[in-house]
Amino acid sequence: MTDTENPSRTTGTPVDRASATSADRAALGLAAVALFVAAVNLRPAIAAVSPLVDTIRADLGLSATGASLLTTIPTLAMGLCAPLAAVVARRRGLHGGVTIGLLIVGVGTLARVLGNATWLQLLCAFAVGAGIAITQTLLPAVVKSRFSARPGLVTGLYTAGLGLGGAVAAGATAPLADAFGSWPVALGSWAVLAVAGIALWSVAKNSLNLGDASGVRRFTTVGLPWRSSTAWLVTAVSAGNSALYYCELAWIAPLLTNDGGRTESSAGVLLTVMISIQVVAMIAVPALLGERRDQRAGLAVTTVLTAAGFLGFALAPDSTAVVWLSIVLIGIGHGGLFPLVLTLPVTAARDAAEAGRISGMAFFVGYGCAAAGPLLVGLLRDATGNFELAFVLLAVVTAVLVVPILALSPHKLEE
Repeated sequence: MTDTENPSRTTGTPVDRASATSADRAALGLAAVALFVAAVNLRPAIAAVSPLVDTIRADLGLSATGASLLTTIPTLAMGLCAPLAAVVARRRGLHGGVTIGLLIVGVGTLARVLGNATWLQLLCAFAVGAGIAITQTLLPAVVKSRFSARPGLVTGLYTAGLGLGGAVAAGATAPLADAFGSWPVALGSWAVLAVAGIALWSVAKNSLNLGDASGVRRFTTVGLPWRSSTAWLVTAVSAGNSALYYCELAWIAPLLTNDGGRTESSAGVLLTVMISIQVVAMIAVPALLGERRDQRAGLAVTTVLTAAGFLGFALAPDSTAVVWLSIVLIGIGHGGLFPLVLTLPVTAARDAAEAGRISGMAFFVGYGCAAAGPLLVGLLRDATGNFELAFVLLAVVTAVLVVPILALSPHKLEE
């Protein structure tokens, strides 16, 4: 049969090419939505605790330090279990690895409904952290593999998913606890998001087109990039960024309640507003900056805004004007900072495997260090009776992040 007789072997008519382009765009869109929904699952189990922390403390008989373990333990688990992502990805591929991570998040979240025993809640917190570690460590490799042309924008998209999940959980958990008459049931109800995430991730398997385990085999055969100065700079920035984020989730609502004199519900609403601003910034800031390789200016500016927001919370938590200004500053500042930091493993990597290794190191070391953040705030709260010193310290730590940020030159990223 000649080429004339077999149109499928030609380059295709304009209609054929248009159909192919339309199908490609639809597949890419479905893949992006699946990535977004998967990311939505990675914060509710942690953010849901904050608005109920006083109720949980009273019910379980915990100090502020003890209550901080509900945020510290999943954060620590995210660091300790990050290397498991390499093992899972090697055996199951990127798609299967993310699915397993979401399944662990769902089971750990659902198990919270079984009771209000301290040991059970801490065990569930660790399980949730382990599932988040696997999923979040693999997402930069997914971006590098499927969205390599627009890593900044797509990282902003899935980071917005992280923020949206946290915002919804922060605002809705206290009303859910009132409606159910049980805070364990309110915490466990967020497992429904994992079901939706797994379902959509499975439906989008062909659109994601991540291949099998062979494409990520070097995660385990090469190991983490311990000798790379670039990887260490990325890890340092990631550690500070994560510590600040989990301190926000764990302690801004209690600060507004204890030092600011607000109710749990109103504090939860204010936290939701702040995270909602972050969600917008997570998409807008990467879009405004574009796909430039040197993001130091954007990283530095958003870091300074975040530091100013923490300082406002520290000095005047009872002032409505200052609190709203701090909410806007951290909303725009940390909302913009977060996706820029998460883009670093992608821009610093040559392929999906290397992106996975750099992000694995950043999460392994970074989240291990970040786990100390909420615990330290709790210790200072118990020692001083308020959050002023702790939040001043958070402002200082944020400002210090500018040092490793400025060291991340485009030349450094090419090493």
